[in-house]
Amino acid sequence: MIHHAKSDWEEPGASDFERGLTDRGYRDINTIGSYLLLRGIVPDIILSSSALRAQESADKLAAKVGFDGPLLYLSELYLTPPETILETVMLQEDDAETIFVIGHNPQLTGFANMLTDEHVSKIPTMGVVAMTFDIGSWQELEEKKGAIDFFIFPKQFKYYLPKQIRAVLDRNGPGVQ
Repeated sequence: MIHHAKSDWEEPGASDFERGLTDRGYRDINTIGSYLLLRGIVPDIILSSSALRAQESADKLAAKVGFDGPLLYLSELYLTPPETILETVMLQEDDAETIFVIGHNPQLTGFANMLTDEHVSKIPTMGVVAMTFDIGSWQELEEKKGAIDFFIFPKQFKYYLPKQIRAVLDRNGPGVQ
């Protein structure tokens, strides 16, 4: 589960659905993408809310980690209940071992808490809750079946950026715009 990057509230006349990302949002994608790249985490499919801020987050993150597979923008993931997110993931093909779900709060945090006994208080913008599941098919996904592998978010790297992530950032340039 990935909460979209920091969005722009300053755009005059833009609806909630049309809000894009801030410069900080792009920097955060670069940081989190570098971490995922360093860990060798590339999805088999990306499911993103169809809201502009989620689409931009999905596009930039996909580029950062070198993903060139299916990227779906789904209205079903825009401000929808956790149960709908669960149903959407359950419909995915079983050959997809790693799925990125990019969406919004509080629904995404609710979805994370639905899938595990561990508690996540809030997934901040560009936060990632990575889970593992002992299932043979996405159709078997159900409540409390997951275990959190890691939970990261950009502010963790505000004062200390590990040299490995800094190296990936330096190698790929200052931003993902």
